[in-house]
Amino acid sequence: MHPAPYHQEPDAGKLAAHLQTYSFATLCVVGEGRPLVVQVPVVLRRMAKGLALDFHVAKRNAIAPFLTEGAGAVALSAGPHAYVSPDWLAGKNEVPTWNYVSVEAEGPLTPLGREDLIALLDDLSLQEEARLAPKTPWTRDKADPDYIERLVGAIVGARLHVERLEGTTKLSQNKSEADRAAVVAALGDNAVASLMRGA
Repeated sequence: MHPAPYHQEPDAGKLAAHLQTYSFATLCVVGEGRPLVVQVPVVLRRMAKGLALDFHVAKRNAIAPFLTEGAGAVALSAGPHAYVSPDWLAGKNEVPTWNYVSVEAEGPLTPLGREDLIALLDDLSLQEEARLAPKTPWTRDKADPDYIERLVGAIVGARLHVERLEGTTKLSQNKSEADRAAVVAALGDNAVASLMRGA
């Protein structure tokens, strides 16, 4: 995460909301002495002992054998980002930079059993189909049960128990009000401009 304190997001509620909004994360584990990375859709769980992220990958994925009990993992949920040109800023000694929001979740893994894996698939579909409203949500009962069974047999699920949750909200907080307004104007309808207006 960004080392500058004014870019760090301390609000745990905002961090959790980010994970729910930007639910396609980059997951990293170490396997055979090297980092392995995969992109996964996640469902945020509020457990008795804290937050968790449930996800799945194909059994053929190189990372799958390392999703074992207690293995450490980091998930990065990246939100909107935008290049900021120094030409938009009033100062002479400005340099190119990037505005962005992101959240890191780190902790040990637990493999998911069959029932939890199926619950994950249902919850994941429900979560993502809700974003498509007013479309009628897709549910797995619309597919052939044998086909779904084959797909379930081809994936593995895991739960990341969040022990560290940190976020970066880098939206030109260290710039003047005039510079921030200039960046917003230059970015136009970019999602970062919307975030900057609300910050």
